[in-house]
Formats: sequence, structure tokens, C-alpha cells
Amino acid sequence: MKPFGKKEACCGCGACVDVCPKGAIRMARDGEGFDYPVIDRKRCCGCGRCREVCPVRNPAREKSGNLYFGVRAKEPGLRASGSSGGMFSLLAQYVFRRRGVVFGAAYNERMEVLHTQAFDMEGLSRLNRTKYVQSNMEGIYRRIEKYLQEERWVLFCGTPCQAQALLLFLKREYPRLIVADLVCYGVPSPGLWRSFVKDLEGRHGGRMTDFSFRDKRNGDNGHTCSYRIEGVEYVHSLHQDAFCKLYFKNFTLRPSCHSCSFCTVERGSDFTIGDFWGIERVRPDWDDGMGNSLVILHTDRAAQVWEEVKREALWFGCEQQDILQPRLQGPTEAAGGRGVFMMLQRILPFSLLLKLMPGGAGVRAVWRRRRG
Repeated sequence: MKPFGKKEACCGCGACVDVCPKGAIRMARDGEGFDYPVIDRKRCCGCGRCREVCPVRNPAREKSGNLYFGVRAKEPGLRASGSSGGMFSLLAQYVFRRRGVVFGAAYNERMEVLHTQAFDMEGLSRLNRTKYVQSNMEGIYRRIEKYLQEERWVLFCGTPCQAQALLLFLKREYPRLIVADLVCYGVPSPGLWRSFVKDLEGRHGGRMTDFSFRDKRNGDNGHTCSYRIEGVEYVHSLHQDAFCKLYFKNFTLRPSCHSCSFCTVERGSDFTIGDFWGIERVRPDWDDGMGNSLVILHTDRAAQVWEEVKREALWFGCEQQDILQPRLQGPTEAAGGRGVFMMLQRILPFSLLLKLMPGGAGVRAVWRRRRG
């Protein structure tokens, strides 16, 4: 077995595992809690398909005549159930009306984040809402291909590297496939997320069954977190959440995220969706604290779908300069003390790690001591 070398060159999409005809590749977790491909050279036939489906190696996108919109679902429940304005749910409804399948990120019974499928709006509830954790895509590429070959409608929603990996895996156009990627800040470590969950479960004496990073109950644009352990709900500010603090201070992102080539308005997907940052500047009358979707249409297929979807939405057209936000202009920079933080998280319990992390000062102090 040969471990993966240059960590910046792998986004962890897992398409290489699904595409390998010999089953010679598996994903293995490193000390930072991220999964990387490991190749069994004895089984490898040298076909090169793993390189062909890699979105880091093959990020090519054609320049397109993008269309830009601000969107919110007319139905309040659809808007409240998501993290933004409900565009994902509107696209899902479009596919469900055609007896199709929707793929997105959900928690499993162990609170791990993985991509899975939904066949109706009830099932979609697991896929709604932002999860600030990298999702496991094992088997998803093959499953989507199977549904498409059966001429089923499929909506896939994921990070832009996952979306590009899917397109590379499929190798051909499917008229019933809709691909929506996200405006992505970067993906945090699944291993660190597991440590965080275990810490909360130990603190409260039970098993976690749900976590919402973007709860809208306070009408604060989803700046509330909530989680449930043994039937008891706990609620606090997003800015007070320990995992989110580490995330937004850029300590926990995958190495490849800091050199991501997908942080642009040009994507290979049909749609790009996300929070409409700057809505208070572009349309202050829409800034009601319940979230709005930024939607970019990249393809003719997206334009066709939009003609039906927009009937169930309130929307306005805008220009590219109205929607530009940091992650559409360049990747997230790594925190200065990221290396030391990742070293400490391998050996310290999560609760003790947090004591060294008041605003990142603890890690910087350790870093100064190590350098001294």
C-alpha cells in the first residue's frame, strides 16, 4: 500500500475509489482527520482512470454567460428549513415531481456526514441545512450513474470539487442530471468533528442525534447553533460554538482548500447556490433575517429548469459585481498556527484543546515557544 503524498493535491472527493475497475484504491484517514486515497500497487492495472476523475488535476471550465439572481422560496417552510433562501428545496421539488432522486449531505446514526439520497420532501429534511464537515462520497458516483442509466432524474448538490468529480466520473452528458455546487468556504476535518461530537456527548452524558449549524429560530440569518442529545436540545450563538470558532479562524480546513481553483464564478455545474452575502446592500428590503439564496445559472439546462422553478420563488436579477463575495474570488487562507493546532489535536482531548484556543492565541503562543 502506498499512502498519498502531497496533501494539497487531494480534495478528498473519493471519485478515484468509485472509478477504479480493480478495487485497488481505498480512503484512509490521516492524523489531521482527513481521508486520502491509498493504492494497492499489486492490484492496480495502471489504467489511469483515477487521474482522469481527479478534479484537482482536471478543473477545466468553459467560460459561460452566467446569469445571477437573488432568490427566496415563496413557501415560508421551504425557506425556514434550509440555511439560505430555499433554492436547494425548490430544485429538489422540480426533481421529485419527475419521480427523481436528490443527493446531498446528511448525518448518519453516528453523526458522521455523508452523501445520501432522498426520494421525497420528507427525506429531503436530512439533506437540508449546512453541515460544516467534509462529507463521505463512497459509492455515490456509481449510484448516481446507475440512476441516470435507468433514465431517472437526478439532482446532485455538493462542493464544487465534488461536483466536478461527478462530471469527470460520468464522462458523458445526461439530459436528466442537474448538478448544483455550493459557494464553499472550505471543508473541515471529519476527524476533528468526531472529536467535537464525542466531547459534547461526554459532557452531556448521552448520544447526539442532531446538530444544526445554521438554526433560523432567532431570525438572525442562521447565526444560531442547536444540537440534541438524549432528547434534550441545547442552543447557543454560532459565534460561541467551539467547532465553528475553529472553522472560521481557518484552523480546521483541508490543505487543498487553501489552494482551491474553484473559488470563482465560473463552474462546470448547472447551478451555483449559497448565501446571498451583501443582500443588505443590494436589496435592503430583503434583509429580514431569514436568509436569501444567491443563485448562478451556468448552463442552458439550468436556464430551462429555472423557468419552472422561478414560479415558486420571489427573485430579482443582478450583476456579477452584486454577488461577488470572498469565496467567489479566491480560496480561504490558512491560519498562521494551523500546523501546531493540528499537531496538538492529535494528542489532546478536544476540551483541553479548546483551552489553548482563546481566539487562536493559545496556538500562537505554543508556536512561538516551539520556534524559540
